[in-house]
Amino acid sequence: MQEHTITGEAVVLNLRAANFMPRLGAALLDAIVYLIGWGFLIYGLAEFTAVFGMDVAAVQTVMLLATILLTFIIPLLVEGFSHGRSLGKLAFGLRVVRDDGGTIRWRHAFARCLTGVFELWMTFGSIAVLASLFNKHSKRLGDMMAGSYVIFSRAPRLPAPMPDVPPAMQQWAQVADLGRIPAGLVAQINSLIRNSPTMHPTALASVSQDVYARLLEYVTPGPPAGVDRMTFMVGVLAERRNRDTEVLARQRDRRDRDAQYLLHR
Repeated sequence: MQEHTITGEAVVLNLRAANFMPRLGAALLDAIVYLIGWGFLIYGLAEFTAVFGMDVAAVQTVMLLATILLTFIIPLLVEGFSHGRSLGKLAFGLRVVRDDGGTIRWRHAFARCLTGVFELWMTFGSIAVLASLFNKHSKRLGDMMAGSYVIFSRAPRLPAPMPDVPPAMQQWAQVADLGRIPAGLVAQINSLIRNSPTMHPTALASVSQDVYARLLEYVTPGPPAGVDRMTFMVGVLAERRNRDTEVLARQRDRRDRDAQYLLHR
């Protein structure tokens, strides 16, 4: 079932909550980046202590500060300044938002990162995994504390629009009887048209011949003179789409007229 987010102004937002696997991938990528940074920091501290001859207590203090820096301060700065878009989330097309769909603030980032020290670093992510698996929005404890969740922010790429009726078939379209073309055949023709530029010519000729023969069972008259198979199939689907659009427009107009009539009775 599709989940919706309702803002304080009662506006319904159709935000798709990120599921467990993309969140896990983003978290692992962030952890790898931070651990690489940790390695460079440890190397730098080793060189620093060797040069300045720091005692054990000073080294421990620096190590503690470095741990706080990498597990809390840097994640807080990244999440706060990017409004919920860490490197891992950018790579997986994710973003942290408030429960009402708005952009997170520093207090949300603070709650998420502070809780993350325990559930992500101290328990190696096990608490976050368990919490996410049993929450409908895949929230970890930090999200529950902050009042936030992670969504897919990268919109899926829409397919290119299908072309209109070719000029050579405009006159044919005015008298054509398209019958009841099965939905499965329509989907197959659509797929063939979209994939035809990348298909091998031999495979394209074989598949298009079979689909074309099946299409002729539902369409009369046949293709106009000089129109090839692929152009004919493009024209048939374009005309079918145009007619369906006209039917839907008439139905919408009729509903609007009925609604106006009931309002003024």
